Parts: sequence; C-alpha cells; structure tokens
Amino acid sequence: MQTIINLYKEKFQKKEKISVVTCYDASFAKIISETDMDTILVGDSLGMVVQGHNSTMPVTLEEMIYHTKAVKRGAPNKFIICDLPFLSYQISAQQGVSAGGLAIKETGCDAVKLEGASEIALQTIRQLTEMGVPVMGHLGLTPQSYQVLGGYKVQGKDEKTAGKILQDAIALEKAGAFSIVLEMLPESLGEKITNSISIPTIGIGAGRHTSGQVLVINDLLGIAADFKPKFLKRFADLHSITKQALSTYHREVKEGTFPGEENIFK
Repeated sequence: MQTIINLYKEKFQKKEKISVVTCYDASFAKIISETDMDTILVGDSLGMVVQGHNSTMPVTLEEMIYHTKAVKRGAPNKFIICDLPFLSYQISAQQGVSAGGLAIKETGCDAVKLEGASEIALQTIRQLTEMGVPVMGHLGLTPQSYQVLGGYKVQGKDEKTAGKILQDAIALEKAGAFSIVLEMLPESLGEKITNSISIPTIGIGAGRHTSGQVLVINDLLGIAADFKPKFLKRFADLHSITKQALSTYHREVKEGTFPGEENIFK
C-alpha cells in the first residue's frame, strides 16, 4: 500500500506537481474524493473559514480531530493531513508528540502538519518521525505566529529574513519532515528553497516553482466574495450562484410555487 511519503517522493523525483486542497467537512471531502486531487489538508484555517474568528489561534486540538474525522469519512480514499493547532506543540516536544500521536490515532489521517522551525518543533518532528508519524512543515507566513510577523504579510523580502527561512527549511528536512508548506514568499525565495532541499515544497503564495500548490476549497470556489489575496485564483463563483439560488428559493416560497407537484407525497 502506498504511503503519503512514497507518493510525495515519487512525484518529487518525477518533477510532477503535487495538488493539495484544504477542506473541513465530509460534504466537500466526498466531492474531492471523486477527483484526482493528491492530498487533502484539514487546516486550522477552519478557525477563520468555518468558525468566523479573525485568526487560527482559537482552534483546539479537539476541533481539529473532529473536522479531520469528518473529512476522512467523506474521502477515505485520499491522503489526509491534519494541522496541529496553536498551543498543541509549542510548550514542549512531549506535548507535540502527544498531540500528533492522538491526531493520527483518533482520525486515521496520514500525516500531521506543524508550523515553524523552533527547537521544540524540530524535536517534535524527530520524535514523531521515529514513531512512524509523517510530519509536514510550514514556513514563511505561519498563521499561528502572525502577530510577531507583523500581520498577514509576505515574508522573506529582505536578505536576512530570507536566509533564515532557507536555513529553517534545511533544518526541517534534517529533522525528518517529508514536505514543507511555503506561504506568502517572494517567488525567487520559493524557488531557491525548493532547489536547496530534497523534499517537496507546497506553495501558497510562494510562486510557480514550488513542488506543488495548496488552496482552501472555499477560496478557490469563490464562496467568500470579500476574500481577495493576490495569490488566490478563483476557479468558480459559488458566492453568486448560491446567493441567486437562495433568492429564487425565497421567492418561490413566498409565491407558493414551491413545493410543486413533483415535490409532494400522495
């Protein structure tokens, strides 16, 4: 049986791009399961997309496990990665290992993801990898640290910061990460990191030269009309379609044309 690590290695060696989509529920996961999408990431971005918070910080490990279980039920045939949320691994490596192990055990997901390259994060990756838990890293704009990064801004624009992110990527690979998400970096830095390590990079706003790309399904489907970051391409306009459908439903209820003959039981 192919593992997520083997899938990523195989595509990386063939220089075949890796497709990743972020999803939080069984309904969308079921649709994804009917496509050729390589991987589903259950992101802690659900704090903003699903729960309505202004950051990912309030999301708990229990909520991540809940949503990952739902996605797994909807797409049992897909490789699934579960985000480890804020304060589930930052205090100690022991805490991170416990959180990562619990996420794998409870949800049946294929890997976990954590942000940054602090010594605790690196220790957590080493220990989880030794336990047989695949770990994806995340550098650049790391949403759990957005406050100390100056907000949701492009990272690595100066030589010093770019050099630090590159060294962090090398450290994550050495610690055992099988892949790294690169978020909101100049394209040249995304390319340099990708060419400097031997594991795949998955970009979101990191240019065209990463090993693959990830977008949130709600964003690429155009569900939120007011979310317009530069890195996002909308592949549909479900906001307008949904709004129109709801307006039509409302009108037909008011007019008494719904339910119609075909919608009633006799």
